[in-house]
Amino acid sequence: MGKLRSSAVTQGIERSAFRSLLRAVGFIDEELKRPLIAVVNSWNEIVPGHYHLRQLSEAVKAGIRMAGGTPLEFNVIAACDALAEGHVGMKYILPTREVIADSIELMVEAHRFDAMVLIGSCDKIVPGMLMAAARLDIPAIMVTGGPMLPGMYRGKRITALHVSDAVGRYKRGEISEKEVLELEMYACPGPGSCPGMYTANTMSCIAEALGMTLPYCATAHAVDARKLRIAKMSGYQIVKLLEKNITPSKIMTKEAFENAIRIGLALGGSTNMVLHVPAIAHELGIDIDVDIFDKLSRTTPHICNMWPSGPYMMIDLDNAGGIPAVMLRLKNLLHLECLTVSGKTIGEIISEAVIANEEVIRPLEKPVHKEGCLAVLKGSLAPKGAIVRTTTVPPNMLTFEGRAKVFNSEEEAVKAIYDGKIERGEVIVIRYEGPRGGPGMREMILSPEALRHMKLDDKVALVTDGRFSGATRGPTVGHVSPEAAEGGPIALVENDDLILIDIPNRRLELKVPKDILRERAKRWKAPKPKISKGYLVRYAHSVTSAAEGAILKVD
Repeated sequence: MGKLRSSAVTQGIERSAFRSLLRAVGFIDEELKRPLIAVVNSWNEIVPGHYHLRQLSEAVKAGIRMAGGTPLEFNVIAACDALAEGHVGMKYILPTREVIADSIELMVEAHRFDAMVLIGSCDKIVPGMLMAAARLDIPAIMVTGGPMLPGMYRGKRITALHVSDAVGRYKRGEISEKEVLELEMYACPGPGSCPGMYTANTMSCIAEALGMTLPYCATAHAVDARKLRIAKMSGYQIVKLLEKNITPSKIMTKEAFENAIRIGLALGGSTNMVLHVPAIAHELGIDIDVDIFDKLSRTTPHICNMWPSGPYMMIDLDNAGGIPAVMLRLKNLLHLECLTVSGKTIGEIISEAVIANEEVIRPLEKPVHKEGCLAVLKGSLAPKGAIVRTTTVPPNMLTFEGRAKVFNSEEEAVKAIYDGKIERGEVIVIRYEGPRGGPGMREMILSPEALRHMKLDDKVALVTDGRFSGATRGPTVGHVSPEAAEGGPIALVENDDLILIDIPNRRLELKVPKDILRERAKRWKAPKPKISKGYLVRYAHSVTSAAEGAILKVD
């Protein structure tokens, strides 16, 4: 094991005063001689994906003690994307990723922990924790909190997204307010991350495919006793990793990131993985750009038809064999030599896996789609790229050309949709919603939802420098880079400009002559910031493009 980092706090007569502080919280000699293991917990009483994490933390700590370590727990923030949708709160969600990573770094370095177990769930918390693990590069294991069970209503499975759709049906006069409220009561039956392949579960699956969790962690549900056992085993295993000096940089290699991306693509995962995976890799000095996602997507079949684009929920994926079974199906596309926190390689893990349902995890010769779920579009409107989740785009919209209707915020676009000011065949452009311009690159969930409510979701396209929720469906193109606040071409679009979206050929074109665009560029002025105080001012000053993972510049 070698000399422990924590010896700077616990060992020698010179540290007597330090030890006295630890004795004040109840530690005894034997505990202070052992490795100090940080237990980083995102528990809170706000988010259903985090409400049960206290129990998992106790299991982790029990495992650490069994293996001869001393656990010390601290907490990090965890905000709920869903509760922040559709108002100014969403501007603060993506920036929490950096706060989480930074706060873990500060706590771990200040107290010289020897290793850490990261307990988290949901959209920005899992990537923020993985960024911290990569940055600190001390032995680390992730324990993801697990999915929520789907709700049941009148014999059918439902989720919060069904409630959202019911609101649209209510506004069209198709159902009563009473039925909407009944759905609300049954949609979310208990703790866990939302039960479809939204961003939270996408990132949990990617964490497992990266090798940073024990096998089956991503799909073991929040209320399943297996989750407690995995948590306890994770606490035990972190001490073993410390003894062998196995750190994240030995696990999260370039090849491991390629494995994780392929799993995300095969599952039909959220577009937000294109922000988070490069940000995690950046902490290790590994270059993962948007083009890698497109390259791998062309050769990775979409084999799991997961909700919201398909019928299957996380409980179905778990019953079908979980992530090891998906990796088994894709074994010829994966780097099987990659090490995991279990001490086993990917190849060793999948040798024990079983595919229990071939409808949920389809054979390669019978995929849902021949290619993965994401496409990177480039062209005169997005020189550095834009992202579309192809699996949710209606077939008639894969190639689409229409006149632009331009809005400088999502609120303006949503009002226009509900006011009947959007016509079939148009392309809604929502700009100044990127990392810098938002600031915070909030999710555009209300605008595609409004298009569904108005039955325009297969007749109108949406293009934005913001991003989309993992729950978003329809022809939505996000992450347009450079963003409008940087003076990117999306800032120069005017009403009635012709826009071409060509997903098969990966093109996003603003069909306006270059000389006219140059004249518009001369007249363009950056708008005043939408937020003028607090953390987001500093964030907007330092954040990079979505094409770079919306990371913060160091210089």
